[in-house]
Amino acid sequence: MSLLRYEADRIPVALMTTYFAADLAVFACAKSWWVPVLWFVLGVFPKGWVSAFGHHHQHVHFFRKTWLNRLFEVGLGLQTGIVTNTWVLHHVLGHHLNYLTPERDESGWKFEDGRAMSVAEYTVVVAATGYGRAWEVGARYPKLRRGLIFGALAVVSVLAALFYTNPWNALWVYAIPMLVTYVGTVWVTYYHHANFPTNDAMDGCTNIVDPIYNLLTGNLGLHSAHHHRQNVHWSKLPELHAQIVHKIPAENFVKAGAPITWFRAVGRLLHPSRHASPAE
Repeated sequence: MSLLRYEADRIPVALMTTYFAADLAVFACAKSWWVPVLWFVLGVFPKGWVSAFGHHHQHVHFFRKTWLNRLFEVGLGLQTGIVTNTWVLHHVLGHHLNYLTPERDESGWKFEDGRAMSVAEYTVVVAATGYGRAWEVGARYPKLRRGLIFGALAVVSVLAALFYTNPWNALWVYAIPMLVTYVGTVWVTYYHHANFPTNDAMDGCTNIVDPIYNLLTGNLGLHSAHHHRQNVHWSKLPELHAQIVHKIPAENFVKAGAPITWFRAVGRLLHPSRHASPAE
């Protein structure tokens, strides 16, 4: 029997594990000051994609064995700054239940007085309150709150050992990427819901059908389907999206932003004939 609950998770888990091993190798082997800095710069977007699949893991755990999930989450915490059960509490049991009421939503894009936040305001507020709000939701789920505590202690303990061993490499390979990925994840979520009506899952969030975007994020662009049934595995979202797409307003479909647009621009430069319109 496979250790994975879904075979579709084989490639993401393998890539995420390989990336974690690469981080460790850079930390252990980098002797020049600029190597870990360059590694951080190169990893800004890939760490965001790790965070996307970390989000999927919070909804449907990758492994059948609890201990394997907890161990994997230590690695996720060291890559994304999001430790065990943080998003389960803040996102799964918070945001998904309250997103149609932004003033109460743990990831809400409105202030209590009803004023819409800018992306900068949203990022600061949600990032600053993320762990606190997860803790508050945890009052209703003490077992999950204990998992949050132990997960945080595990990540902090490993991070402390890394800093003791090599402070500079630990700073650029782990600490700064953790903070940037955490804040970047919050920033991206603003565009999932902000300034859209809040009647139901069909018109309360954006949808991106770009195949590259959905390949890299595990179909996170099919957001209405995800909110319609949040316990559906990421690999099954295209099928669910096809069932409900006729209910989603046209204005809720948006284009993917950077870096997907950059990839397409490079593709047009390298292979202009493949991207030319019939009129051209």
